[in-house]
Amino acid sequence: MMAQYLEIKAGHPGALLFYRMGDFYELFFDDAVAASEALDIALTKRGKHAGADIPMCGVPVHSHEAYLERLIRKGFKVAVCEQVEDPAEAKKRGAKSVVARAVTRLVTPGTLTEDTLLNARAHNYLAALARTGAEATLGLAWVDVSTGRFEAMALPPSGVAAELARLAPGELLIVEGTGDDAAAQSGAALTELPAIRFDSAAAERRLKAHLGVAALDAFGAFTRAELGAMGALLGYVELTQVGRMPALSAPRRIASADAMTIDAATRANLELVKTLQGESAGSLLSVIDRTATGAGARELASRLAAPLTDPSAIAARLDAVEWFLDSRDIRHDLRAALKSAPDIARALSRLSLARGGPRDLAAVAGGLDAAHKLAAMLDAASPSLLPLPEEIAAAAVALRGVAANLKTHLAAALAEELPLLARDGGFIAKGHDATLDQTRALRDDARKLIAGLQTKYAGETGIAALKIRHNNVLGYYIEVPPRHGEKLVAPPFSDSYIHRQTMANAMRFTTPELAGLASRIAEAAGRALEIELALFDALAAAVIAEAPALSRAASALAALDVASALAELAAERRYARPRVDASLAFDIKGGRHPVVEAALARSGEQFVPNDCNLSADASSMEQGSQSRSDMQNNMSRREAPLQRSIWLLTGPNMAGKSTFLRQNALIAILAQMGSFVPAEDAHIGIVDRLFSRVGAADDLARGRSTFMVEMVETAAILNQAGERSLVILDEIGRGTATYDGLSIAWAAVEHLHEVNRSRALFATHYHELTALTEKLPHLANATMRVKEWQGDVVFLHEVGPGAADRSYGIQVAKLAGLPAPVIARAQAVLAALEKSGEGTKTAKLIDDLPLFTASARPAPVATASAVEEELKTVNPDALTPKEALDLIYRLKAQAAKDGE
Repeated sequence: MMAQYLEIKAGHPGALLFYRMGDFYELFFDDAVAASEALDIALTKRGKHAGADIPMCGVPVHSHEAYLERLIRKGFKVAVCEQVEDPAEAKKRGAKSVVARAVTRLVTPGTLTEDTLLNARAHNYLAALARTGAEATLGLAWVDVSTGRFEAMALPPSGVAAELARLAPGELLIVEGTGDDAAAQSGAALTELPAIRFDSAAAERRLKAHLGVAALDAFGAFTRAELGAMGALLGYVELTQVGRMPALSAPRRIASADAMTIDAATRANLELVKTLQGESAGSLLSVIDRTATGAGARELASRLAAPLTDPSAIAARLDAVEWFLDSRDIRHDLRAALKSAPDIARALSRLSLARGGPRDLAAVAGGLDAAHKLAAMLDAASPSLLPLPEEIAAAAVALRGVAANLKTHLAAALAEELPLLARDGGFIAKGHDATLDQTRALRDDARKLIAGLQTKYAGETGIAALKIRHNNVLGYYIEVPPRHGEKLVAPPFSDSYIHRQTMANAMRFTTPELAGLASRIAEAAGRALEIELALFDALAAAVIAEAPALSRAASALAALDVASALAELAAERRYARPRVDASLAFDIKGGRHPVVEAALARSGEQFVPNDCNLSADASSMEQGSQSRSDMQNNMSRREAPLQRSIWLLTGPNMAGKSTFLRQNALIAILAQMGSFVPAEDAHIGIVDRLFSRVGAADDLARGRSTFMVEMVETAAILNQAGERSLVILDEIGRGTATYDGLSIAWAAVEHLHEVNRSRALFATHYHELTALTEKLPHLANATMRVKEWQGDVVFLHEVGPGAADRSYGIQVAKLAGLPAPVIARAQAVLAALEKSGEGTKTAKLIDDLPLFTASARPAPVATASAVEEELKTVNPDALTPKEALDLIYRLKAQAAKDGE
């Protein structure tokens, strides 16, 4: 057995080997040590190898998926080795023969298909990155093995990080020995493959064979790098699935310009799918998700990750949302029907990999039933309501395109209660197959036949205590008390009753008749299962034959789910339809931050909406100048609406600057993904790239300080942003010396204005920058409004024209709970700095200011409370009982008031 194990293990050196032994998967040697530590299970030993004990651990077969999930999440790959022959067959070859075993599947982070190992509401991509020497671009391809989605794109090296951040693949295939920083930072499990696996000529042949075509022109003009990446994917999937291939859709070529480019830092800063703490709750996706199905949730996440840049495609999505918003009744009925729609795509994938079960057949049947109901619902609704938008009409066509006879066939074949695995049997409905029904009758009537035989034997022997029993060793046998056993071993019964076993309290016998019946019963049970498995294979083949139509129906269900869910969101949150076109407009009226608004709503508070107009005047942008007198006149009208392509936003901390910056970026993303937006009105010219530098943390693993991380992100923005970009920058330069930071921020604003010419929001505490509005015609000052009340600051969370004259840092520090002596000392230092001006040396300020200890808070003077003062005036002897009771209530109320 160990020789067999070592031979199989040698073929999979990079994976843990789950070696099937009866009801357990066993692991040996280094695999056992690694698995026992990762799974926190006992490490034992069994036998010796080369004179040393063999480490061993194991997991039960019936619950192995839970252990698989933990190993995959920790970065392991697992080769599952199964027994591929009946142990009885092995015994026929000799006493020392070992049951034949083989690896039936290689489980990796990017090739999961089981529901227990996957998040039903998220894609699990396997991606491949290829490079060819003759091309400057790279090829990136990705596939979701669990759903069959298969796509590819060509992109420059600078775009790799952003695309990997969008896809968030579970596993990434790269050429061995080609370390790539973007790949290493993607968070995916990296799998290095030989360069030959990415050969574009071999990949083209593999793709043609997979698609059954002589040319790939109909699927897109793929570059050699794209072909190499797709070929590597197909080869790896075939390798891990041991020769089987899931039902993949035809490869779709994606142009990098088709979607808004959002780099990894921006995705993290905006918390699109996860918060900065790594949690899904509190992200934008968690707030907008109203989908009813797993497939719909995955489609929503895909749209959020890749907002479109084609105004007509965006309008088509918005039309579908608006139709559902206007058709409230049909929306509610459709969403109710969607809630019962199973996940067709993932069930189809498991069936195509021979990993599915009866419940996957039922999922396909249920999905088809939902598809036909929804198609009928849309057909009935369209004459009486507004015409169906393009996206909904296309979905209805796809839903009607699935063969109705397949649904009927599956529904008739499957029983109501279904086992998880086909090998458990009992999933074919009674009456579906006559042969199966007859075989089952023999199997199920065994108890009645055995009972009749027991009555017969008891009568003919005169032994009332005679019983027919069963165990796994003897099978069916006759059991009598010892005192009656002697009767059966003597004539006339000895000829037909054959002695099998003597126990302390019983003797066991069999008869040729009983042996024959037992054989027929066993054969009937095996034959019934054999028939069911054959029927299962036939049903699975019928489903796989309809794979293209089923995939289209699954996509249609997901699209309908997303459109109706976004309509539900718009109705619930009062979102408005944005106008998205090819202009450079960016005009938001009454914009709100969707996540913050939802959080405030839970506590009964209202979000303060704000306008933002970055719509640049095209003619003035081209002229690049404006008279200084005109600019000064504009700035003097503090209440005039701002209309400049760059806003310089000042104001204290906690006033809402970062929220305002983020909400406008999120509104742009929502609009271009095809959703209504949290605003009264929105007009957005296409944003092709979105950049955000809001907040920063150090990157110790790469040797970068917080300031260095900030500068790297700022450099990426200034080097890549264009006039169609939207840039939000928060407090550039704060991580270094004041004048250094001010200089960097100053130069960055000028570069954005003169070179990038982007629409931008630039928040800062460097009030000196506000003077730039006199020089830069497309820069406007805006500020977060606050009020001071009795030494404290009240945040209004309103954005208005103008510049802040103070940062209110000490007031915010007081709100944060800094000790009173620290606040007092800070106020004294600030007053001295403001009085002395910029030229005063720090050393002189230190000499002029009192020591910290000298300015410590004086000891408080004890004062009597209101309750004590009133008690001093009370004469207890003069009080009536009622007056005393009233006094107690009054003092209690006063004490409660004093304690507030």
